[in-house]
Amino acid sequence: MIRLRFICWVLCVCCFFHAAAQEEFIDPPSRHLVTIPFVQFTGGVIVFKALLDDFKDSLNLILDTGSGGISLDSTTVEELKLKPGAPERIIRGIGGVRKVGFLKNHRLKLENYEIDSLDFHIIDYDVLTSLYGQKIDGIVGYSVLSRYILKINYEKQEIGFYTRGTIKYPKGGYLMRPYIRMLPYSRSTINDNRKRAFNYLFDLGAGLTVLFSDDFMNDSAFLKPRRKQYLKQGEGLGGRVDMYFTVMKSLRIGPYKFRNVPVNIFSDDYNVTSYPSLGGLIGNEIFRRFNVILNYEKQQVHLTPNQFFNAPFDYAYSGIELYLLNGAAVTGKVPLGSPADKAGLKEGDEIIAINNRFGMRLDDLKQALQSNYGKVKIIYRRNGELRTTEMHVINILRK
Repeated sequence: MIRLRFICWVLCVCCFFHAAAQEEFIDPPSRHLVTIPFVQFTGGVIVFKALLDDFKDSLNLILDTGSGGISLDSTTVEELKLKPGAPERIIRGIGGVRKVGFLKNHRLKLENYEIDSLDFHIIDYDVLTSLYGQKIDGIVGYSVLSRYILKINYEKQEIGFYTRGTIKYPKGGYLMRPYIRMLPYSRSTINDNRKRAFNYLFDLGAGLTVLFSDDFMNDSAFLKPRRKQYLKQGEGLGGRVDMYFTVMKSLRIGPYKFRNVPVNIFSDDYNVTSYPSLGGLIGNEIFRRFNVILNYEKQQVHLTPNQFFNAPFDYAYSGIELYLLNGAAVTGKVPLGSPADKAGLKEGDEIIAINNRFGMRLDDLKQALQSNYGKVKIIYRRNGELRTTEMHVINILRK
């Protein structure tokens, strides 16, 4: 009897320590740290404000899952009189390759919460500032995203930062399990001339629907041969690039299907997509249609459809890309044969009004070009002279 009691006691003690050991490996519940507001620029790109170190002026920062670190604009660094180290690392973007220096061990303050020990690489973001018409001071990527769970609510336009740990996802959504190695990669299904799988970069910093590399397009031959493609200008890390704009039959992400999706095709000269590993990226013009939870530690992204899920896509093609230069909205490169070219517009023309609406901001002018099909009246300035023209904006879905 004594022996039996001893054995039972030993078993109880072992069970206790086994349970205690198991508890050590159970993640604590995730805790809320701070919630901050954001605004959206063209294509749904997220921009929020934060303070750097003890500087009093807030910075405009883009939230970007397509960034493998965290960065600051070179002009901003100059204005703050900070001194980065010598260039030491090569980074690639769709517009080129750059060697960058770093500002090491700095802090970001999000309202009452501080993120420390951040190493910012320094790069020129003038092209993004001119594209969005507001100063872009930097891009926040993996260096911050990997430390937290982020809840992005596009309906309320706010981002919640939470500690890593156990989390209960909302019902009625879809749990993606991307492969995250600094950047998140996933898989979707695309369909046009044929259906096929598509490996992509999950890129909330890209203000577009889908971007394919031309290598992928040529090898997959999934697009209908008679699909007409329209030349346009795009922007990315490293500068501006030429792209082709068209539409495909459908895109499926998990259980969610989008029909007649506008797509962009570019020549991946700098192998940003590491083809054939990836065929391109899916941007925030798709993912803004969900409320998104990023959980890098668990390699999980949760999507819940929001009120923008069924919002129409932009099928307007004018050939105009507008940039803010010295306070004026000016045209970029005008593709030959585009509606803008046929209307007589040239690179560097200052757009004054669209359909007799004057005093519009850059973003308003862009929206006006995207929301009108058919004849559009343009008032512009060239060499100090006011001119008027009529442009026929194409609906690519009907071509």
